[in-house]
Amino acid sequence: MTEINIFSAFFIGIAGGVHCVGMCGGIVAALRTVTPSNEAALPYTLAYNFGRIISYTLAGAITGAVGQMATEFVPIAKPVLSLISGIMLLLLACYLGKWWQGLNYIEAMGRGLFKAIQPLSKRFLPFKSPAYALPYGFIWGWLPCGLVYSTLTWSLASGSAVDGAAIMLFFGLGTLPTLLAASAGSQYLIAGFRHHVVRQCFSGILAIYALFLIYAAIS
Repeated sequence: MTEINIFSAFFIGIAGGVHCVGMCGGIVAALRTVTPSNEAALPYTLAYNFGRIISYTLAGAITGAVGQMATEFVPIAKPVLSLISGIMLLLLACYLGKWWQGLNYIEAMGRGLFKAIQPLSKRFLPFKSPAYALPYGFIWGWLPCGLVYSTLTWSLASGSAVDGAAIMLFFGLGTLPTLLAASAGSQYLIAGFRHHVVRQCFSGILAIYALFLIYAAIS
């Protein structure tokens, strides 16, 4: 795992902040309704988000391990997986920039798994302490999300469970600012991420990086 990969994973999380607010912002804001009224909401919000990031990290470790086994048995799998991850990141750039919304179809693939585990989250409501918010966030971390799935393909091509986990860990940390802002009701920061120019800049940078990955995979 190189520093550029860690930075890139974090940047993808930051760039995807607009999407995160749309997908999870309502959930985070709703946490106030299940948090004891006499306690500060921040510990619960942090616990929920850390649970969510743990689920991303676990998924990254699993996909990284699968990718490692694939490359050990099929040597050509490495460039193929790298090519797929580059294409998925390019699709993600198109999705975030609202140039093409094809990731919606991929997003639908995870609905079955989430439908099966989502009822478990009700066992932790209402929150009696931040310890209840952590597993709740872990379960909701499996919410079908094109942003997460795209980054997971990068974990798949990383070559190991450790690298795959690191990619998703830093990706998850990158998503924190906008979701914490949503929890705090910071409309200025949220509006900044949603601004057309900001969205297009993030998407453009991500598209350039995706094209670089595609070129590296086929050269």
